[in-house]
Amino acid sequence: MRTTIFSFLLIPFLASAEMIEADLLIVGGDESGCAAAVQAARLGVKNIVVVNDIDWLGGQFCTQGIGPIDEWTMVEGKRTEFPASGPFLEILERIHAHNRKTYGLARPGNSWCGSNTIEPRAAAQIFEDWLAPYASQIRVIKGWEPVKVRVENGTVQGVNFRRVDGGSDDSLTITAKLTVDSSDWGDVIRLSGAGYMAGPDLKSRFNEPSAPDVLEPGGHQEMNPISWCPLLREAGKDSTIPKPLRYDERSFADWKKAPPWVDWDGSGGIYNSSGWCIYTHRRMVDRYHHELAPGTEAVILNWPAHDYPLSTLPKQVVDALEQNETGASEKNIVDMTPAQRRIVFADAKQRALEFVYWLQTAVHDRVGDYPQSFRYMKLADDYGTSDQLPPKPYIREGLRLEALYVMREQDVRTESKEPRWAKTMVPDGVFGWQFNLDFHPTRRNFVDNDPTQPWQAKHYGTRNWSTDTDRAMFPLRSLVPVKLDGLLGCSKNIGVTSMVQSAVRLHGQMMHVGTAVGTVAALSLRDGISPREIAASPQRIREVQTRLVRGADGHGTLLWPWQDVRPDEPHFEAANLLTVAGIWRADPEDVHFRPHQIVTRRELASALARLCRALPDAKDWPELKPTSPYTDVADTDKDRPLIEAMISWGNFGPQQPTFHPDEPTTWATLHRWLAALDLPVFASLVHRNNGAQPLNRAECVDYLHRVLQKRGEFFPPDFNVGDPNDALPWDRDNNSVPDRLQPPS
Repeated sequence: MRTTIFSFLLIPFLASAEMIEADLLIVGGDESGCAAAVQAARLGVKNIVVVNDIDWLGGQFCTQGIGPIDEWTMVEGKRTEFPASGPFLEILERIHAHNRKTYGLARPGNSWCGSNTIEPRAAAQIFEDWLAPYASQIRVIKGWEPVKVRVENGTVQGVNFRRVDGGSDDSLTITAKLTVDSSDWGDVIRLSGAGYMAGPDLKSRFNEPSAPDVLEPGGHQEMNPISWCPLLREAGKDSTIPKPLRYDERSFADWKKAPPWVDWDGSGGIYNSSGWCIYTHRRMVDRYHHELAPGTEAVILNWPAHDYPLSTLPKQVVDALEQNETGASEKNIVDMTPAQRRIVFADAKQRALEFVYWLQTAVHDRVGDYPQSFRYMKLADDYGTSDQLPPKPYIREGLRLEALYVMREQDVRTESKEPRWAKTMVPDGVFGWQFNLDFHPTRRNFVDNDPTQPWQAKHYGTRNWSTDTDRAMFPLRSLVPVKLDGLLGCSKNIGVTSMVQSAVRLHGQMMHVGTAVGTVAALSLRDGISPREIAASPQRIREVQTRLVRGADGHGTLLWPWQDVRPDEPHFEAANLLTVAGIWRADPEDVHFRPHQIVTRRELASALARLCRALPDAKDWPELKPTSPYTDVADTDKDRPLIEAMISWGNFGPQQPTFHPDEPTTWATLHRWLAALDLPVFASLVHRNNGAQPLNRAECVDYLHRVLQKRGEFFPPDFNVGDPNDALPWDRDNNSVPDRLQPPS
């Protein structure tokens, strides 16, 4: 049988046993794989092949049914969106444009979990359109899944595929210089023999506070659950679905008091307590409050009541798995075959339909009739599937790569509700992020402890949805396998623990992973080196970071997780790179950069001292005298060593007994101090009013970054990436301050 390959244009039929050569092979067309392909193409990779198992591209945005985009963080006691950047911001802009054209406004959802929503079919088209301009570089092949990974001399050489529908003996082999695994369950990594993790990590492995000491029976299967997320659209009449075969009202007993609907117009912002209910939780289109056309109201259901735990499986699922293969019911889903996963998926779909039926019947009967009742909403036809459900489940956790560094709970966990800066701010960060460690219930309570009976999901141990984290950066090393070259992790197949994956799984985070992977891949292919060599080189890491923050024919990616630094602002690159390098220090109590705040003399002196130490020809730190030479700088002032170092390294002339550390600076101050330090100066600093205007933070980092670009940056020697427990390889005391920039104590 001949098979059609779909791309942006119709491609001729493949012959049997087709073989394709590529520079870059990306397995998986989710949002992460698409971002990797676009970024690599923009950076000059000519021959990219993306192999996807289904027709739609876009992952969580469409195929997994998570059209409401959940990207919140906590700022000053209120929940708000984490700042969008990079290709994720590009996709949001396309979403806003589509929604304006369709509904007359960018955000029609009034969703409780996030202000941005997009309907699935539109999202799939957005991703197709996003890749379309690169059709000469990116070839998309649909309908295939990996069955074998070719490895020679410790390097992945390519992947063999079979058709997903199983209706043909045709085979597809793609050889590639570099392969990226963006598949749902990390099948390329698993089949390659690269190390991976699945299920809970024991406390003895990473010493995580919330990790279990031992695994209970079935614990190796325990994962953040999957969810099949139905899309319901206003019908205006009774649209109750047929009663599912195993429906039992007891399956939802714990949720009887959850309000199915409240009249909420989105006021007060996301996570406003007045808007909490099943209906508004993931509302896609709020036609009532926006006065849109009848029939446009839409809701996606993503509620814990229909989560599907992947351990303690129901008996009918266990029996079906055992019939497929003895012992299959005891496998972690990562290790199951595609056919075995489909057995699990079939039962998860039924759970979703049971929840819909419960809302349309028992809940409707309990709360009475109202216009927004689920009884008057129908399963939408958007997906084109026979059961009207998404083609894939929402996957919160999958295979996790044994990477050069594995991010762990203690790297990011905070004890407060208000995120600050993480304990570990990695030097090789490729994007900034923050989200709570968010575990949905991972096990079941069966009625009468009988696995043939109805069940409800339950939390287990210390893994739940209430563990807070600080703002962090994701390390480049966590994309690179400990063993095997020619391979990069992508999507959720990355170097994190199970705990951390519960926080690194959102739409934007996954697009940032893909963007970083595409950047590393492009530079690796350009220079003919392995990603491992990039991960070991501080200078190459900085090139990756610079390309990410500048963007590639699109928005730059936020590296340091500032809340108020936007890609379209002129200081975006400087504020990111100088902070990542340790030259500009973030206020430990404030997640804002505050670009318009006037720089104080202590702030400027400290930044200049660190800048001087970041240069290749840096002078040694001076020895501090027992007492401060300035009456207004205390002996114990944390900035004293930096202030005195700056003065000692420059031609500042005789000093006054006071430094006035907290007085504001001007452009002329910066000009004088740069000149005194024999650093590049800029005529623009004194061009107007002799530089009398106050110097704000945005202007300051821009000028300091220009100095660094002119003089060059010192990089330590390539470091040992072989220590998987060293998060900060050139920071001996692990305080997230590079050793070279830290004055002797």
